[in-house]
Amino acid sequence: MNLRILKSAVTNPWFNLATEDWIFQALDANSHTLFLWRNSETVVIGRSQNPWVECKIDKMQADDIFLARRQSGGGAVFHDLGNTNFTFLSPKDSYDQEANFAIIINALKKSGIDAALSGRNDMQVGDRKISGSAFKHAADRSFHHGTLLVNANMQKLGDYLNPHPLKLKAKGIKSVRARVANLIEFNENINHETLSEAIIEAFCEYYGDTAPVEELDEASLAKQPTLNKYYEQMADWDWRFGKTPEFSHHIETRFDWGIIDLHLDVKQAVIRDVVIFSDALNVELIEWLKESLTGIKYNKNDVKLALDALKEAQPELAAQIEDVSDWLTDEMQG
Repeated sequence: MNLRILKSAVTNPWFNLATEDWIFQALDANSHTLFLWRNSETVVIGRSQNPWVECKIDKMQADDIFLARRQSGGGAVFHDLGNTNFTFLSPKDSYDQEANFAIIINALKKSGIDAALSGRNDMQVGDRKISGSAFKHAADRSFHHGTLLVNANMQKLGDYLNPHPLKLKAKGIKSVRARVANLIEFNENINHETLSEAIIEAFCEYYGDTAPVEELDEASLAKQPTLNKYYEQMADWDWRFGKTPEFSHHIETRFDWGIIDLHLDVKQAVIRDVVIFSDALNVELIEWLKESLTGIKYNKNDVKLALDALKEAQPELAAQIEDVSDWLTDEMQG
């Protein structure tokens, strides 16, 4: 079995997640592969999660925080340059999850940090979580990735992962918060570079072999058409939002012209069904609102455009439509 070691010089999360997909799909399944990377400020959600439930989308957009959806399961995490991320890929018949954890634990020991496996996918120092992992398997290969908290901004982790209190009834997985700690609390000299070197060393020691470190950068996209394809998918709105499991959003309010009790059923981030209960005198207004909102993306901008078009079509009701537009876009995120 050959070893392959890849290290990303890029901090764009879509590039790094695309590289993971490229490693999983296109690289030699007969090698043990290690990929090390880190992201600029990003919320990464699991494949089956709802970004509107997990994240404060508005705050993320205002602060230029990336949203990324990974291929594997699990909960939402916040990445910044204080996280070191690792990915192991092995042939399915020689995949050993315990070996992967042992490599990381041995690497931490080199930095004087005594970590241990906790449950099926976390690592802890004492009772503090310092790492979480997720897994993916195909017919002939298996993949294990995780994040190590080196010097992450814990305040921001709370800022972007505490969901906005929308009245959402959502399917899919919700994140569980845990007591976490940065590795710098246990070794003030540790950083991404020293930790990466320790992981590479522990990886080579475990398998009794060595391999050159391949540095990946933006030029890698140009050289690898498959990698570019995966990048476009990761960056695409339809992947990040459109793959959201079905959910409903129920809100109600009172305007001086009547009550609006609004129910939106959303599938793959598109409003599929709209039910409105109202005591408004103008029944046509309610019907036109339902028609305008059905079939559009669950997105502030799309909602505003649809209701602006309705205002133009029905100028005599422009004030009421504007009321609904302002209220609904205020209640939504993103």
